Formats: sequence, C-alpha cells, structure tokens
Amino acid sequence: MSGGARLENANPLIFQRTGERLQTANDEDEDVADPIDDREIFDLIRSINDPEHPLSLEELNVVEQVRVRVDDQENIVGVEFTPTIPHCSMATLIGLSIKVKLLRSLPERFKIDAHITPGTHASEDAVNKQLADKERVAAALENSQLLEVVNQCLISNARTG
Repeated sequence: MSGGARLENANPLIFQRTGERLQTANDEDEDVADPIDDREIFDLIRSINDPEHPLSLEELNVVEQVRVRVDDQENIVGVEFTPTIPHCSMATLIGLSIKVKLLRSLPERFKIDAHITPGTHASEDAVNKQLADKERVAAALENSQLLEVVNQCLISNARTG
C-alpha cells in the first residue's frame, strides 16, 4: 500500500502456514500419471501476496486448501477465497491475482473459477460476476497499471513455513 492511504484492515489476524508437501519418487517420475489435485492448486496460490499487507493469502487465511476443488477429468479448478473483512475493496484484485496465477501455471485445458466464499463479503455477487466474465478479466489484464499490481502480488517472497 502506498501514498499514505489508510489500511482497511490495519491489524489482520495472521495464521500459521501449512508445511510444504513432501515430494515422492512418483511425483518426480514422468512416466507415472499425475493428476492435478487440490493440494497442488493450493501450493500454487498460497504464496500470493496480499495487495494491502506484506503477508501471503495463506497467512491471512484468505485461501485454504479445503476451499480448493479440482476435477482433473472435467478440467475444472475452483477456488473459494475469503476476504479478511466484509467490505474489502481488494477482493476483486485478490480474485484476479488467483485467476492469473492459475492461468499462467496450469495447462490451457482447465477452466478456472475463482470466487468469494459465500456470505463473507458485502459485494460478493458483483465481485464474482466480474471474475467469471472472461472478457472483463481479459480487459483488466490489458490495463498495464492493473497488470503491474497483479504481478506484484504474484512475486514470490522467501517466506517459509
């Protein structure tokens, strides 16, 4: 956050990060079928930076593994995210950051649905409608200033569990 603007949630609760997933020999073996699962998706999005705080979405409990759904056969990934406060003005940006991270990381065959956890945001219907609209998402990503903010959210920090 820059320009001396007031934080909406100046003292957010900080949650403990989950441990890293242990890699097995099958994970490394290119000859073994390895469907994408909820933990793999969670590992991709857990370290996304919050646009307002120097913390990850996992540390703020905005994303949780239990709110990730994957259907590898149907090529669908769904992520529910929970803003830290009901009037969070960053909710659309957070959802956009999740979508962009997954669009950049997953095979093109996947349909990605990022939406607010029901009942956790005052404008959830409007935010979800924006995030579900492929044309609005594409237009947002053509805005160089907005794309720069999204890219800042996606820069990995060296935080470890």
